[in-house]
Amino acid sequence: MTFEHRVVIHTSTTKMKLPLIKSLTSGGALLAVLNFGLTSARADQQVVAEFNQPIHVTANINETGCDNSPGPQITVDGDIALGGVQLKLILANNVKGTHTTVVTLDTNIVLISLGQKIVIPKQPVLGGVGGNPYIWIQFYNKDGNLTDPVFLGRCVQGLKVPGNFLNDTMAALLVSALGCDNNPGPFIYIGGGISVSGLKARLLFSNNLKGTHTADASVSVDIIPDGTVLTIPKQPVLGGSGGNPLIWVQLLQGDGTPINDPQFLGRCNKL
Repeated sequence: MTFEHRVVIHTSTTKMKLPLIKSLTSGGALLAVLNFGLTSARADQQVVAEFNQPIHVTANINETGCDNSPGPQITVDGDIALGGVQLKLILANNVKGTHTTVVTLDTNIVLISLGQKIVIPKQPVLGGVGGNPYIWIQFYNKDGNLTDPVFLGRCVQGLKVPGNFLNDTMAALLVSALGCDNNPGPFIYIGGGISVSGLKARLLFSNNLKGTHTADASVSVDIIPDGTVLTIPKQPVLGGSGGNPLIWVQLLQGDGTPINDPQFLGRCNKL
């Protein structure tokens, strides 16, 4: 495996095909990620990427008081399974007189585990259209992009509503190194955070079946609060490549799909 000695860096967005809400781009979310508190007295290298994260939402819908006035109480809870994020760490040593490098270590580090769960807290909402209404649910992001309504029926208790979505995600990482001249190699430290964009559910209530466009009432609940941050604790990785290597990093989806191109950080003793 070879790289040019100087690597041109750019961040690319990986579009994964899933039947769902169109993902959004949020510069504000990126600014939030940059304020994770990633500061250091050393010349640590910051790695920032924006990409689409696949997630799987399972919403539990429970209804009580179906015949009450002004309407039933709906409770929404469940969980969100994340698509996972990995970091590929590439260490190499120069070959004198050439523009190529010899890779001495190529390893993947799990930052967010594939299928890691975010819990949706229980949220009660009041129907507000009288007893035993017809009920639908829609999912949407902060730009208002909607999925098709899912008809839940009339007070069917314990219903699960699954859905696959792409969530606009920002990652900000700090990479630092110690013991650059050690044998078999330095310790590389990686930490930071992942910020995910918001996702809401809209419950639609009607006393007829003419369709959701004639719903008598609607109530929205947060599935993922906008700007939710998942902290990645600082973790050391032993280089295993000999003294003072060149260092690249590359972000990957949980299934190993590249998110961006390998990013050249420099020599170990410059981090």
